[in-house]
Amino acid sequence: MQQDGYHFHVMRRAIDLIDAQGPTQSLDTLARDMNMSPAHFQRVFSRWVGVSPKRYQQYLTLGHAKALLADRFTTLDTAHATGLSGGGRLHDLFLRWEAMAPGEFARGGAGLDIAWGRFDSPFGPALVMGTDRGICGIAFESEYGPDAAMADLRSRWPEARYTEAPVRLRPWIEAAFGESGGEVPVFMIGAPFQIKVWEALMRVPSGHVTTYSEIAQAVGSPRAVRAVGTAVGRNPVSYLIPCHRALRKSGGLGGYHWGLPVKRAILAWEAARAEA
Repeated sequence: MQQDGYHFHVMRRAIDLIDAQGPTQSLDTLARDMNMSPAHFQRVFSRWVGVSPKRYQQYLTLGHAKALLADRFTTLDTAHATGLSGGGRLHDLFLRWEAMAPGEFARGGAGLDIAWGRFDSPFGPALVMGTDRGICGIAFESEYGPDAAMADLRSRWPEARYTEAPVRLRPWIEAAFGESGGEVPVFMIGAPFQIKVWEALMRVPSGHVTTYSEIAQAVGSPRAVRAVGTAVGRNPVSYLIPCHRALRKSGGLGGYHWGLPVKRAILAWEAARAEA
């Protein structure tokens, strides 16, 4: 897992090149533009995503979201709960989630002890936070930097006590991003409506997508698409609560709190691994 950050940054540069020059570049051209040999470039991409760079390019194009909606759209009303722990989840990852009571949330995290640490991930450096009940925050730092990520997460629970303690979090992170498998407890700290939206997101299997309007239907508020979009954007546990799988009906990516390049990278990574 230690090289995942390096692999992500190579891929991030490739997104910019493909956007600027088109998705039909040869392996040699992409490798040269990234100051890498074709053989090394091939190894980096194959190690990161499990498919060749040539095949991977199609997942990085701006039109990939529309293709996902056409081929891998999930209707949440009929989504199977096994989508969380079955073949759609990577490394047999099993999520067990618990939600904070509304009264607890209203206190701004008062009385909570939150451990934090920074870790490598397949999508660049990640700031991770957790309580004794599970992971409560994952922020990706590649677009906005570590200070902004820390300020963002801490502002959500301003009255909590924060302690740097990566050792406490490491087993959960290795299960979530590594090859170890196992259970990953998630502790959702949010307002009741936000938690309903986040629970709906967790029914979307890896490699699939849904729309904001589908989520609104699933939580019983079909007209509240804008409020759903806001709740999706306020999801504090990136990747594990998969807000990146929510798209616009038009096939547009919509927003992503940690930067659209990260959202595209995660969607491409999941789609490629699902088809590998």
